[in-house]
Amino acid sequence: MELFGTDGVRGKAGDFLDSFLAMRLAMAAGIYFKDKSLTNNILVGKDTRRSGYMIENAIVSGLTSIGYNVIQIGPMPTPAIAFLTEDMRCDAGIMISASHNPYYDNGIKFFDSFGNKLNEEAEKKIEEIYFNNDLIENARVTMGEIGQAKRIDDVIGRYIVSIKNSFPKNLTLKSLRVILDVANGASYKVAPTVFKELGAEVIVINDKPNGLNINENCGALHPINLADEVKRLRADVGFAFDGDADRLVVVDERGEVANGDSLLGVLALFLKEQNKLKSSVVATSMSNGALKEFLNKNGIDFQTCNVGDKFVLEKLKELKGNFGGEQSGHIIFSDYAKTGDGLIAALQFSALMLTKKKSASAILGQIKPYPQLLVNLKISEKKNLEKIKGLKELIEELKNKNINALFRYSGTENLIRLLLEAKDGKNLEKEMKNVVAFFKKALND
Repeated sequence: MELFGTDGVRGKAGDFLDSFLAMRLAMAAGIYFKDKSLTNNILVGKDTRRSGYMIENAIVSGLTSIGYNVIQIGPMPTPAIAFLTEDMRCDAGIMISASHNPYYDNGIKFFDSFGNKLNEEAEKKIEEIYFNNDLIENARVTMGEIGQAKRIDDVIGRYIVSIKNSFPKNLTLKSLRVILDVANGASYKVAPTVFKELGAEVIVINDKPNGLNINENCGALHPINLADEVKRLRADVGFAFDGDADRLVVVDERGEVANGDSLLGVLALFLKEQNKLKSSVVATSMSNGALKEFLNKNGIDFQTCNVGDKFVLEKLKELKGNFGGEQSGHIIFSDYAKTGDGLIAALQFSALMLTKKKSASAILGQIKPYPQLLVNLKISEKKNLEKIKGLKELIEELKNKNINALFRYSGTENLIRLLLEAKDGKNLEKEMKNVVAFFKKALND
């Protein structure tokens, strides 16, 4: 059994991800981090899912049973955990969240002492420890060596200060009416506070988490309600976050939902104009062809990597770059954060609007994305794509029709994501029907 997917360990809470798995996984991670221990403290945060209580208690139990002290900070965005782990000098950070997934899923993400997501090699080592009964048994401690746990509720202020420091000191949000959709998730307190403290007129929606309504018809995955509110209340811009606030979706003043690649492109150009762009922009293989065209036209180099914000980060480190992201809204400003941070991205876009004295629609309209079609197909098993008969020929055939194709499995669900893109999109639907039929036969027979 494999535990780690594209972003930590994720699955249905109480089923795959139950309290036993969480406790043992925490023990395995604790054993791994013990070798590098400086303070013997591990930070634990979560989003607003009901199952977070169960998993948090199991993690605390697992860590304290092997002698670790645990600092619990309650509901906070994933980027806050990355920041606070380093800021509070902890050996590691753990975030309990399934990000954009429905409330009944949950997940566990790990950060090292510098606030970086673990690479695949580290995850593999934790997985090996998890399945090693002797290591787990021998790591347990007794008497005075058992760890302690304490809950700290006032760390939100540290994160707010760090977020505000990413916003230019010479600007204020006083002239902006902003609507925030916090997805009944982890940013329900911190996002409105940041925008209000910087002077914006703030209207907040979906900020009443009850443990079961995170991401439910709201937030970055469902920005239509936000779009309606932006138009109704004549706001300058709307920002939608996902459940753990590491994603951002922008809605312009006309109620148009921005394409994630358009957002990446205009923010990259803004960085270049300020002489702050250190290297190539990094995006994933799913990025729109129009993004590369726009960046190259503006003298900005563009590189791609595998899907997942941790791969964007790895590539940025390799290139000594400081900006990249994913079409889905993970936007990484590595000068300010160790991971995608929806709040930092929202403030940078606000700064762009204020600096240029232009509307959101005028800024985002600079990039016209090529037509793309994405279908998430439910499948019964994940076969090795390279071994599927006829797939190479199908991709070649699409290429001959000037259609780019990307087919990949979801790292967290039994889905295959089928993406087609072309400058001229008129035949995409017809071609997608053929692609769907091909994969239904190949993966469900």
